[in-house]
Amino acid sequence: MKKTILTGLRPTGNLHLGHYFGACQNYLKLQNDYDFYLEIADVQALTDNFNNPEKVRRNVTEITIDLLSTGLNPDKVNFFIQSKIPEIAELTVFYSNLVTVARLERNPTVKTEIAQKKELFGNNGESITYGFLGYPVSQAADITAFNGELVPVGEDQLPLLEQCREIVRKFNSIYGETLKEPEAILSEAKRVKGLDGNDKMGKSLGNAIFLNDTEEVINQKIMKAVTDPQKIKKDDPANPDICMVYYYHDLVNTKENKEKICNECKKGTRGCVQCKKELIKAMNEFLKPIQDKRKYYEQHPEIINDILKNGTEKAKEKAEQQMKSVKKAMKIDY
Repeated sequence: MKKTILTGLRPTGNLHLGHYFGACQNYLKLQNDYDFYLEIADVQALTDNFNNPEKVRRNVTEITIDLLSTGLNPDKVNFFIQSKIPEIAELTVFYSNLVTVARLERNPTVKTEIAQKKELFGNNGESITYGFLGYPVSQAADITAFNGELVPVGEDQLPLLEQCREIVRKFNSIYGETLKEPEAILSEAKRVKGLDGNDKMGKSLGNAIFLNDTEEVINQKIMKAVTDPQKIKKDDPANPDICMVYYYHDLVNTKENKEKICNECKKGTRGCVQCKKELIKAMNEFLKPIQDKRKYYEQHPEIINDILKNGTEKAKEKAEQQMKSVKKAMKIDY
């Protein structure tokens, strides 16, 4: 039997190149060999978007279309909506008794995000909600509700997976061997930098190219991309290693073109405007197959509805079976 993979994305906005190279390409490889469950994590999206539920609801469809447009096959991947699986919420409550507040606050991923919120709001953490602090517990419930054996993650997410593993061990030590301890499938992809040179491409940072960006928007964004600051004149030699325009050429252009661009850049025979215009062309060609699929799904919303309905039904069936085992172990199977 195929091993079960569980992964998820929060529907807080459309996918960008960082998602494509950091996650989606990995999903495309994994979908062929595993029982793959892909969660549209709307409940977790509400942990810091609770006051904007319309945004979350709208993006459930948007992010599903984005994922399908990258080539994920709904016959191989079970797309499901987190809030439609009440067993996840039940498990979250059960697991909340097995982890301390101090442990959650020490989680490196949570700790970093709390520090960012304190800096942003300047109120010594008073804006941190119970739901936000406890989202690693919810993630543990996501994984174990489906007996997830493997979880595709980047290195920055390993602390969250370790938190899940700790909860599983604690549960099994108290109630008997019931839950599987999940293993990480580390992505080999590097984090994609933003157009501004930031180490992270992010929705809120204004430095991302989204998979659904129009040609006009891509043109505007790339023309503002950061280049080598030492290159003042058109025929000045430059360092492509610190130029974000070349960085994106390296992602989406052909090997032959990349070598030509790199050599001309170093020799000073290539101007930045020319280089940006060539990148715009290459970027639009790269995104065209994805955007063509997106248009098809946008024109057929009934297909998206069916995919989410069928995937959620299968996920619900699996979660119900798992919950029977959990409640029996906890002596609450009345």
